[in-house]
Amino acid sequence: MDAVSDPHSPARIDSLRPLLLPGSVAVVGASRDPAAIGHRILAALVEGRFQGRVHPVNPRADSIASVPAYPSVTDIGRPVDLAVIAVPAAQVAEAVEDCARGGVKALVVVSAGFAEVGPEGRARQSRLLEQARGHGMRMVGPNCLGVINADPAVRLNASFAPMPPTGRVALCSQSGALGVAVISLAHRLGLGMSTFVSIGNKADVSGNDLLEYWAADDATDVILYYLESFGDPQRFARLARRIGRRKPIVVVKAGRSVAGTRAASSHTAALMSPDAAVEAMVRQAGIIRADTLEEMFHFARALAHQPVPPGRRVGIVTNAGGPGILCVDALEAWGLDVPELDAGTRETLGAFLPAEASLGNPVDMIAAAGPEQYRSAIAAVLEAPDIDAVVALYTPTGVHDPGSIAAAICEAVDGTRGRGVRDKPILASLVGTHADTPALRTRAGEVIPVFLFPEEIAATLGRIARYGEWLATEPGVFVAFDDQDLDRARAICREAVERRGEGWLSVAEGREVLAAAGITTTPGGVAASAEEAVRLADGVGYPVAMKLASLTIVHKTDVGGVRLDLEDADAVRAAFAEVRSALEDAGRLDEMEGVLVQPMLSGSAEIIIGADADRLFGHLIGFGLGGIHVEILRDVAFRVAPLTDRDAAEMTAEIRGAPLLQGYRGHPAADVDALRGALLRVSRLVEAVPEIREMDLNPVFALPPGAGIRVADARIRVAPRT
Repeated sequence: MDAVSDPHSPARIDSLRPLLLPGSVAVVGASRDPAAIGHRILAALVEGRFQGRVHPVNPRADSIASVPAYPSVTDIGRPVDLAVIAVPAAQVAEAVEDCARGGVKALVVVSAGFAEVGPEGRARQSRLLEQARGHGMRMVGPNCLGVINADPAVRLNASFAPMPPTGRVALCSQSGALGVAVISLAHRLGLGMSTFVSIGNKADVSGNDLLEYWAADDATDVILYYLESFGDPQRFARLARRIGRRKPIVVVKAGRSVAGTRAASSHTAALMSPDAAVEAMVRQAGIIRADTLEEMFHFARALAHQPVPPGRRVGIVTNAGGPGILCVDALEAWGLDVPELDAGTRETLGAFLPAEASLGNPVDMIAAAGPEQYRSAIAAVLEAPDIDAVVALYTPTGVHDPGSIAAAICEAVDGTRGRGVRDKPILASLVGTHADTPALRTRAGEVIPVFLFPEEIAATLGRIARYGEWLATEPGVFVAFDDQDLDRARAICREAVERRGEGWLSVAEGREVLAAAGITTTPGGVAASAEEAVRLADGVGYPVAMKLASLTIVHKTDVGGVRLDLEDADAVRAAFAEVRSALEDAGRLDEMEGVLVQPMLSGSAEIIIGADADRLFGHLIGFGLGGIHVEILRDVAFRVAPLTDRDAAEMTAEIRGAPLLQGYRGHPAADVDALRGALLRVSRLVEAVPEIREMDLNPVFALPPGAGIRVADARIRVAPRT
């Protein structure tokens, strides 16, 4: 099954058209007071030159802002597509009923006093949502800034924010307070917008709904989000995987750190930062994540006006060495390459640059470089076969007019585009000048974003290049395994929950669950006595390892519960007695099920594979170096289940210890295919058995290529389904 398949809903898309493409708007709560929200929204509609009809609704006014007013929506006497409600929270329900009687199709509730104020507000919001849905009306809000459609054919500004410049970028903001600042930033950076929606408490219309709408919107090329929380992140990820291949999606997600992160009992859970689920999701779905609102707009400007680079190789053209060096450092910090230019390009540059110029990369044309040098050098580097993107830097020296340099950059771009170089972006930084010029426009109409500093360009190219790599890779597929008995695994976990409630599976139960999932464990078993341990050791062969088996003690080494390299039966008996004595001394003997006896194993690498259930995102799957490495180095990659084969391949390749798995300086290679298979099997297991809340397979011994893996230790915590 294709990993990005997720058919959109035409009905859901159509239901949003009255919100963003209305033919008429009623402002319920329109006021004569210029400071009132209702007046400001009415004024924004009128002054923004809304191309439809505007109807103020106020029972105590005949007209507002020279527009005839009505006592109620039902008194308007003609169809109304959208009603903007700006009355106190206690009056919203009555206003919604009036809108329903008047045939209103959609609502924007800017009124506050709902879920954001506590239990009473949450109950009021729940009743409001039920009321709106009962009348078949879609609703944005409550507690929102409003909606904007900047299309000249619509000119809808149903908000109390300024109308942004017209363009092809859509923005969804969860924060109303940030809305005005966000649109002001769009003005300052010259970013044109198609539509803007402040979703507020997102009681009904969500970011997921808007993502589907904008995917089908011919006026939108780039989709931006500022989010404080995800309502349904799994659906968002499914949609983004599909839509992101046609339209880039940029997200600022607030809340990277959370005070009071829970103490975690398993290695996998302990390694998860509060932001791990979000970061895993955006990587899988091809979402471009920005750390700040300004970064989001920088990325959007490049995506809206320039092609996505075909690779990570960047060429720099500059007239000053210092900014060029800073640019190289910043680009490399973002994982980009600044390669030497090929001999043909250097020869071309040498034909017109002075002897003092540097023909490497950066191309430093020295301070005297003028428009002709910029025009020719940028054209040469854009056409270089080993360059995927170009950065044009200019530092004013008083020798040439900065405007002539800007014009030369534009002429170079027009010329190379005319010669077929259309897939390489160019970004500019006019250091110390043109602070109020967010972009250059060529004669052919192409926009070249201008940044104040090279570091901003580096961050922008770094994120967009990663998006380009995601686009260039085939979508992954979800893999099924014929030899998995997931019904059996589910039955074991559910039976354990029914008998003992939430808690850890026994060692024997855990091994049986893994066997049902087709995940190979080491030979051996659980012994309740010393003699039984000897019989198991005799069966698997010496030397053996002995580990405490307990339903409650997770970290066995902390209580003296691990003994290694036991060479004979006497050593096994002595080790059993030592483990039992250590627990007795600690007053925890009653927590001992017995001991797990296994042969001593070694492999190419010790690995941890784990899973931890997030309340919103579902299970996160972790992969990294195991044993002591997981505690000290914390070198782990995460993805959200279900995993595709591509996800599994990326996880095994992106950890810092990945070279060890391939064989590095005498270190033997590991069976990476088997590790990827284990990741996919774990993903299928936790998806099929939601009772599994945490899982640690650590260590997993990765044997040589073709020999598979062996799970030496497994911990699985289960809980009732939620």
